[in-house]
Amino acid sequence: MTSVQLHRGPDDSGMWEQRFPDGSYVGLGSRRLAIIDLSPGGHMPMCNEDGTVWITYNGEIYNFAELRAELQSKGHHFASNADTEALIHLYEEEGYDCVKRLNGMFAFAICDLRSGKPVLFLARDHFGIKPFYYAQRGKRLAFASEIKALLQVPGIEAEIDPESLHQYLTFLWVPDPKTMFREIHKLPPGHYALFCDGQLRIAKYWDLAFPPKDYLFRRSEEELAVEIRERFRRSVQGQMVSDVPVGAFLSAGLDSSSIVATMARISQRPVRTYTITFPPKYRVGENALDDPDAAARLARRLGCENHQLTVEPDVADLLPRLVWHMDEPTADPAIIAAYLVCREARRDVSVLLSGIGGDELFGGYRKYAGHYWAEVYQRVPQPIRKLTNLAISRLPGLRGTPAKGVIRLAKKMARSASLAPLERFIMNCTYLDREQKAALYTPALQDEVGTFDPCVRHLATFEQVQDSDFLNQMLYLDTKIFMPSLNLTYNDKMSMASSVEVRVPFLDRELAEFAAWNLPPKLKVKGSLRATTKYIFREAMRDVLPREVLQQPKAGLAAPIDYWLAHDLTAMVDDLLCESRIRTRGLFRPEAVRTLIRQQRAGMQDWSMQIWQLLTLELWMQAFLDAGARGASEVMLVPQAATA
Repeated sequence: MTSVQLHRGPDDSGMWEQRFPDGSYVGLGSRRLAIIDLSPGGHMPMCNEDGTVWITYNGEIYNFAELRAELQSKGHHFASNADTEALIHLYEEEGYDCVKRLNGMFAFAICDLRSGKPVLFLARDHFGIKPFYYAQRGKRLAFASEIKALLQVPGIEAEIDPESLHQYLTFLWVPDPKTMFREIHKLPPGHYALFCDGQLRIAKYWDLAFPPKDYLFRRSEEELAVEIRERFRRSVQGQMVSDVPVGAFLSAGLDSSSIVATMARISQRPVRTYTITFPPKYRVGENALDDPDAAARLARRLGCENHQLTVEPDVADLLPRLVWHMDEPTADPAIIAAYLVCREARRDVSVLLSGIGGDELFGGYRKYAGHYWAEVYQRVPQPIRKLTNLAISRLPGLRGTPAKGVIRLAKKMARSASLAPLERFIMNCTYLDREQKAALYTPALQDEVGTFDPCVRHLATFEQVQDSDFLNQMLYLDTKIFMPSLNLTYNDKMSMASSVEVRVPFLDRELAEFAAWNLPPKLKVKGSLRATTKYIFREAMRDVLPREVLQQPKAGLAAPIDYWLAHDLTAMVDDLLCESRIRTRGLFRPEAVRTLIRQQRAGMQDWSMQIWQLLTLELWMQAFLDAGARGASEVMLVPQAATA
């Protein structure tokens, strides 16, 4: 289990195990990426002075120095400078409530022997920055940072879960707490678990609260901008604490630029920044910055040491390895760019700061503005809307032109704009609707899926904040589902694949709680037809960033999959999604798959994301179902072990 996670911790490994008179057994293993206290004193699993409390842990506690000082004043003795030891003593002092004192990212397991029998205390951080997977069979429990480690355990097999497959084909990924594997689950963010006498009990210890929709906000825009800027600065400064070099992603978008500019004001030396871009032929019509030199200009202005990587990756070669690292099929092409930039950064640094979370805190995604667009569009007479929607649906994809992105957005808006707000928001998060999946599924898969609603987690999550403003409802849902299940997952897996730790300053718990409760929705997304996303955060950064960055449109870690599917990956698609292979799998109708591919290549419709879903799924099935996880791991680990 630890060997297969070598990439997560190449600096050290450890194991502790104990058998008890009744025949029960507990074992903890660790792979360490040394960040704080590089000495052997940071070795894990780590224990307290008398060996009655043991811990294995992944993550960073940013307020560990303050906790350490407090614990020392209460008589606790420390043998290292590691944040791990502060966590052990905090648990001794406060028990299960220790998680409420932590500011950081973490997944840990503590084995407490003080009562004479082992009690396991398991916890995952507030937002789910760090992964925590587990499998329970009877009175046996196994847990790990990655699924591939669980699949090394005898008796835990790689079996596909049909309901999770149904969700994957809806969203591109599987929402927590399910995984694509039938017997493997995720501990939800903001939860801990207790395992004792063969019984597992899971409890929530934190949630992000929002005020009711009629709440009266009293603070001025100017006050809020100053407060946000200061809280953000404190978060960035706290997350720069490290005994190894620290750098940052730099896309020249608002979030990464704000982090880098803040780091530059704090740091005594030039900040190392890393930018990835693709050649011009790949970028046309994609959701990426049209001018990759914008990042270089900002880096020069801030005095940074910028590393700009222009890549033409061999995607057919790279994709199987990334699917293996992700553990589950995840059809967001951003994983490719994330992996490549982390691989490049690893030559210089072990820690990177990322802008993930800024959109969920301050309202940065276009779908939030889309809610207000739709509210205006619904005032248009229905006959005109019907004709407009029909005309938009018949537009070709226009691959390779600047109009492609506009058409893709228009089609997404047209299919959902007439729905009620909740239905509209969920529809805008999906890639295959009910009718499309019914046409794609074989009767056997349709029977297995039955009446299961893939949106069940979304609907339940909305109910938690149904009394809040609808914008805050959308932000809450993305914070609880979209962000941990997709963005934070690939952020962790792709960085750890290169043995790099990525930190996310926007997800400082106190900053997030302040933004949720103190910012009026109209200061997050301001306006309707010409809506300004993240308005108040832009105001907070107005004296920190140049106008070019403040006015930059939203752009993520995009990858040109439409271009690849039409050129570089045609042979791979024809091989992996051929009729005989699809028929053998028994999941999809071959003719439905061929129709998607034919229309995509002809430019009739943009099915790039849907084909990418099917391609990723097939690669995942080959790696985890066909070869068996242990066999696939042996193949994948060979070049990594040689490199390490």
